[in-house]
Amino acid sequence: MKAILFHSHGGPEVLQYTDFPAPEPTPGEVQVRLRAAALNRADLWVREGWPGLKLEYPHIPGADGAGEVSSLGEGVSDLKIGDRVVINSSISCGKCSHCLAGKDNLCSEWHLLGETIRGTYAEYVVVPAVNLLPLPQSIDYEGAAAASLVFHTAWHSLITRGRLGEGESVLVVGASGGVNTASIQVAKYVGAKVYVVGSSPEKLALAESLGADELIDRSKEENWAKVVYLATERQGVDVVVDNVGAGTMPLSLRAARKGGRILTVGNTGGPKFEIDNRYIFGKHLSVLGSTMGTHTDYATVMGLVFEGKLKPVLDRQFPLKEAAAAQERLATGQQMGKITLGI
Repeated sequence: MKAILFHSHGGPEVLQYTDFPAPEPTPGEVQVRLRAAALNRADLWVREGWPGLKLEYPHIPGADGAGEVSSLGEGVSDLKIGDRVVINSSISCGKCSHCLAGKDNLCSEWHLLGETIRGTYAEYVVVPAVNLLPLPQSIDYEGAAAASLVFHTAWHSLITRGRLGEGESVLVVGASGGVNTASIQVAKYVGAKVYVVGSSPEKLALAESLGADELIDRSKEENWAKVVYLATERQGVDVVVDNVGAGTMPLSLRAARKGGRILTVGNTGGPKFEIDNRYIFGKHLSVLGSTMGTHTDYATVMGLVFEGKLKPVLDRQFPLKEAAAAQERLATGQQMGKITLGI
């Protein structure tokens, strides 16, 4: 098969488009002939590496993917060759106490596809059968791949962890990334009022097209927490979605109302920052982190995608062999939605 892989950490130049043996399914697994993959920030971090990250080289990046079932492992009976499927990239053991309790994203042997195990920048991938959902004919492969990880992540963070409800207010820090565009839509779906902080008029226009109610241009409003505070009659918002981290979290704490929740699933701006603890205890704030979501979360939110109630935002598609160029675009932060690979 053709694949994008690397043998050592580094910049986009370490990515190679080459031949690699196609993986074969073991009992309980399914081989998928991929037709589309989607990029995530994790792809850049894995390529660059971090202390303690252990990979089997050569490594194939990529969490998101959609395609057709091409081979079945022993014991798989609910799928057949040729079925159109989308992949849940949260891989769990199915046997530990967390998995048995339905909290599989807390699995003691949890993996993210493309992070610590080989992923979807390839013509074929093998995953557990439980990680596949049948894909309706009305949803194309590119849209399914683009929706998969970001809506899964946003739903678990906002709904399962954050308990967001109708009539509440949400501030989303960032207007055009995959998880943020998904978060805007999820928040609107449940009936929340959505405030968005963005870095440009173009990105804020995208947020508005997705249903955002109030737009704040941080290039013009450096102290956007104060703007939110005043816009909410000096109350603050019920929930803040801050997946940036460094440079924004201190303001996010200020923008939250008493009893508010701060939700985070990542740190695109950096993982380390100072926290003024007075805001946390003084306003009774809850800081809630999460990674991906459960199988139940995935089936629920992708069902809404299949029904057209939530829609992936697509930026640009590259052919698989141009994955390095796709990653370079992602690294600039100029994308307006999800970058995908056609395979």
